[in-house]
Amino acid sequence: MSSHRLLAALRGAKRGVISLHLVVDEEEALAVLEEIFIKDDGPASALVMAAARDSFRRLLAPSLEGETLSIARQRAEEMAIDVFADNLRQLLLEPPLGRRWVLAIDPGFRTGCKLVVLDPLGKLIHSDVIYPHEPHNRTKEAGAKVARICQEYDVEVIAVGNGTAGRETESFLQRINLPREITIVPVNESGASVYSTSARARSEFPDQDATVRGAVSIGRRLQDPLAELVKIEPQAIGVGQYQHDVEPSSLRRSLDDVVVACVNQVGVDVNAASIELLARVSGLGPKLAEAVVRYRDEHGPFRSRRDLLAVPRLGPKAFEQAAGFLRIREGDNPLDRTAVHPERYPIVERMARDLRVTVAELMENEKLLRKLELEDYVNEDGGVGASTLQDIFNELFRPGRDPRREYEAFSFAPGIKEIGDLQVGMNLPGIVTNVTSFGAFVDVGVHQDGLVHKSELASSFVAVPGEVVKVRQRVMVKVLDVDLERRRIALSMRR
Repeated sequence: MSSHRLLAALRGAKRGVISLHLVVDEEEALAVLEEIFIKDDGPASALVMAAARDSFRRLLAPSLEGETLSIARQRAEEMAIDVFADNLRQLLLEPPLGRRWVLAIDPGFRTGCKLVVLDPLGKLIHSDVIYPHEPHNRTKEAGAKVARICQEYDVEVIAVGNGTAGRETESFLQRINLPREITIVPVNESGASVYSTSARARSEFPDQDATVRGAVSIGRRLQDPLAELVKIEPQAIGVGQYQHDVEPSSLRRSLDDVVVACVNQVGVDVNAASIELLARVSGLGPKLAEAVVRYRDEHGPFRSRRDLLAVPRLGPKAFEQAAGFLRIREGDNPLDRTAVHPERYPIVERMARDLRVTVAELMENEKLLRKLELEDYVNEDGGVGASTLQDIFNELFRPGRDPRREYEAFSFAPGIKEIGDLQVGMNLPGIVTNVTSFGAFVDVGVHQDGLVHKSELASSFVAVPGEVVKVRQRVMVKVLDVDLERRRIALSMRR
């Protein structure tokens, strides 16, 4: 039985919907016991066999069933956690829009669409509400307000939540007369409502209601998915498989490791990061993250990594662990915006001296960097080997560059808004929202994800769907079947 089928069966058994048993071939088992315990045809043989049969039925069979199911469940849980962790990693490392002015919209029908304007650093500048849809139909007024806001704040991108009224709001925005060419981007809003009612959101926006906070989350996760999603429990983001059926502490530990790894891989702007983001940096944690932000608020932006040593309770050990993952974009030392650890600054300074240039002149200068002979700087006794020097060299080529892919705008097929708009045979663009052991779910813009079974992921055999598709990947799919009554969509990626 596959892992997802076993977990589903165990869930059903736990709720009393089904009865789950592992059946052992009794005759085969008794034959094994007979071979072990029956030595001859003496008068006691029949009695021994009767005892073996009784012990098997009462004791051994139930014990075998429980132990085997326990082992199978553990393996299934490990696979489910691995799938969840891989999906979360892909989601956190989704390409960021970057520092752009954003108008974020949390769509709605009866309650209207909440609008928020975010500056390039994600700060809330303005909030409003429009009512372009049923039952209000104040479309003209809403269009004029959106156009005015876009003009007033030099909005570059409009982020639209993909929940209720999301596709209708996209269509509305495409029809109005915007002041210039503005990209309209659908944003997965899973977990935004969780953030909007959290203590963190209430602390950050004490004077705003939950709908405004939700809109802010939608806009910020477009600007920088990693920085925003770390504020939300991974279980609420919606990329797991049977996450409620696995051992909670194992799941939490695995997901926490993924978040920390992603944060450290990307690096953190210490002058702009939230407490939640800083808390995920190796060597810091929640308490030191709060201390860093408090010091930053009281003394202004950090000018160098060494300034971090002035933060109360942030000692040399924590600094040694965290410094390489913290970035200072416009600091006094150009190396502070790179992944080069302060311990290795003398090596780079020596490289620059050898070439008779400054460190700033050396960075990103391919002609100069190619003149370096890395083996001249190897110092095994000092812990500087060839691999460390190669990492430094690579970082000098691309100092402080974000390792995530470049952002690419995406839009769903026009005219496809509801499940009833789908027809068998249609080819549509979509975004992978979740990857499981049996296939992938794809959003094609109709408020209901479709399933691409693993047999339809490629023309060849696919054993592990995660090796073919990733969460947030842009794909083209073909509609195989639409079940309106059960709201199920079958899709294919086979060519």
